[in-house]
Amino acid sequence: MQGIKRTGIMGGTFDPVHVAHLALAEAARERFGLDRVLFVVSAFPPHKPAGGITPAEARYEMVRLAVESNPYFQPCDLEMKRNTPSYTVDTVRELGELFPGEELYLILGMDEAQNFRKWREYETILKKCRVAAAWRPGSGEPDPELPVICFHAPEMNISSSDIRKRIAAGRSVRYLVPEAVYDYITEKGLYL
Repeated sequence: MQGIKRTGIMGGTFDPVHVAHLALAEAARERFGLDRVLFVVSAFPPHKPAGGITPAEARYEMVRLAVESNPYFQPCDLEMKRNTPSYTVDTVRELGELFPGEELYLILGMDEAQNFRKWREYETILKKCRVAAAWRPGSGEPDPELPVICFHAPEMNISSSDIRKRIAAGRSVRYLVPEAVYDYITEKGLYL
């Protein structure tokens, strides 16, 4: 008899997706025995200025290229199908309907977990899925009142904003993003 399936949810702008995103997802997959990790590309992130991000289709394609070699990783365009800002609570509800009976794990960095009470309907999110936060030395602790599961992930000081700045300055981002993503960015002339 097989156990309950477990699905990881890793949402983000992914502008662009980079190796730290992938390492975080792999650490969570391994730690929690996840059957798959969905990389949910946010079309209209509520915390980002409109027009200040790369079109969702290009970000989705970069995620698709980044995860295609890992059989446990899947790109997810659920939030791209909405014409409104994407809130995690809506995504978690929808995924719960798509995968009834599965355990859902929302994968976060510790900085996001520390601000979790500011998220829209955070109590509903906690009822619908487990929240797993990557802990790093010096990152502090999540709110002790919230049932957040901490796990260790490789420490990588890489950010999408730094990658965009490096490209704009004509500096290399090779090995900061998967090779297929690097080729796509170069081919499309993104972030110049």
